[in-house]
Amino acid sequence: MDPLSQPGRPVVLVTGGAGYIGSHTCKQLHASGYTPVVLDNLATGWRDFVRWGVLEEGDVCDKPFLDAIMKKYRPHAVFHFAALSVVEESMRDPARYYRVNTIGSLNLLQSMHEHGVRYFILSSSAAVYGEPRAIPIPESHPLNPINPYGQSKLFIEQMTHHIARVGGIHYVILRYFNAAGADLQGEPGEDHRPETHLIPLVLHTAQGTRGPLHVFGTDYDTADGTCVRDYIHVNDLAEIHCRALRHLEHGGASDTFNVGTGMGHSIREIIEVVEHVTQRPLAVFHDARRSGDPARLVADTRKVATILNWNPQYSDLRTVVETAWSWANHHDQVARKDKEFPPSWK
Repeated sequence: MDPLSQPGRPVVLVTGGAGYIGSHTCKQLHASGYTPVVLDNLATGWRDFVRWGVLEEGDVCDKPFLDAIMKKYRPHAVFHFAALSVVEESMRDPARYYRVNTIGSLNLLQSMHEHGVRYFILSSSAAVYGEPRAIPIPESHPLNPINPYGQSKLFIEQMTHHIARVGGIHYVILRYFNAAGADLQGEPGEDHRPETHLIPLVLHTAQGTRGPLHVFGTDYDTADGTCVRDYIHVNDLAEIHCRALRHLEHGGASDTFNVGTGMGHSIREIIEVVEHVTQRPLAVFHDARRSGDPARLVADTRKVATILNWNPQYSDLRTVVETAWSWANHHDQVARKDKEFPPSWK
């Protein structure tokens, strides 16, 4: 597909568009009248997830490459998903996270400024808040990340504020809580290597493609003793990105929004819903707490509901699990040859 041959469909450059959230957002952009151009180095993304536009294989850390892409497509907007995002890995190799996430984003913002791109939608994270002082967490919560991943996202937010001010860029920053689920039509889904997200790990245990599920900590100050998190369906998340772009196009102010549902679900709740949906009992081991896991992380979503006129449509827990289970059963993820599981994973 040649995006330049589609008059009337503005081009949106989507960095990391071959990944989980990026690919769902590309589908939503295409359905909303835009043409996505995916920029991805395929380190964690999948070539076969690029179905709604063209793929430009490259890296955001390569500034000349970014400049060439800007000149070739002259994008109307940029959606920035490309980043390393595993907290534990960031603790082991912080330099890599600062180099890829922070320098890559700086290159992108500079290139946008130099080529006159007006609109920027940034994928950020609730990790910028650190240990929560209030639940639900509002956007005004103090920013005090406790790991290099969260710190790199905060740096990117700060760079966005400053470069946008001098570069004439209008932006929306979206602070994600927990994206989950899969496309309702069974197209893109969640497939990380290695997988670190709870719901696909529970489903892999149900499939028998991994060992027992390890639950870290059953003595938290929550209703059932396990950690509580805010899960948003990835289709709802994709819709928020498109609403954010329309907000800017219609003259809305640059702003920052939490992206969640405002509701928390515990690990035990997730396990119960998975057992009900799959009709399979799960083998579960209870382990000690991991350091740095807050008892609750739940978004205050009043701002996004009010300003972007958004409320979740698909984020009830059963729909999240059912769509993820359908994806897992209709895609032979373990047999895929272009990425392999590490020799030991839980």
